[in-house]
Amino acid sequence: MMPGLRTIVVDDEPLARERLSRLLREIGVEVLAELEDGPDLLAWMRKKEPVDAIFLDIQMPGGTGLEVLAEIPSTVPVIFVTAHPDHAVRAFDSEAVDYVLKPVFKDRLERAISRLRSRLKQTGPPIDPKAPGSGQHARIPVKAGSGHVFLDLRKITHLEIEGDIVWAWSGGQRFRTPWGALSEVEAAFPDMALVRIQRHLLLRPEMVLAHRPLPGGRCEVRVGDGLDLEVSRSATPKVCEILGLA
Repeated sequence: MMPGLRTIVVDDEPLARERLSRLLREIGVEVLAELEDGPDLLAWMRKKEPVDAIFLDIQMPGGTGLEVLAEIPSTVPVIFVTAHPDHAVRAFDSEAVDYVLKPVFKDRLERAISRLRSRLKQTGPPIDPKAPGSGQHARIPVKAGSGHVFLDLRKITHLEIEGDIVWAWSGGQRFRTPWGALSEVEAAFPDMALVRIQRHLLLRPEMVLAHRPLPGGRCEVRVGDGLDLEVSRSATPKVCEILGLA
């Protein structure tokens, strides 16, 4: 498979955790740690040791896998391994690499690793050729009927991904862009101060109108009339620093 691939397995069921770790090792994947729940994973991540992917269960004590996902840096690929098929849409909305159902078999795991290899081989997402440049006066092409109009990036409050579509929000409305991942937007506009506040949300902090702390080290920001966005625990310190609240 992929030499040197370093992974973490997170599952509160010992037998499931041991089985998945064994299968990964059998196909040549290194397992750096076998952890029981979300808090264990977040504690491990704070050590900032290099890891290529996380295999994450959904239903766990101390926070579901989807809740934990919001606290993991978006640069770390996640593959969900779960007995619950009904969370797949939310998982892929959060840019999970794959969604593997239990019981796990080697051929299905190999396909997940193949997808992971493809993700990791991407040295950088392509910049959409229709984007007319970057910088402080960048514009984003958005759908308008059968064609496109160009939306000034300075008027956009945030961008979100839903399925394989990136939507740009402006004036309390959302507009469909040509991109299929938030990483493509980040690559297309490297000079813009876009902050990933959730795995599925990019914020322009200068558009924040109000800020409110939330329990658990999170916060909420208002970017329009009645439009509030929750910031993940891991992104809250950066957002507060940018807003001059640190």
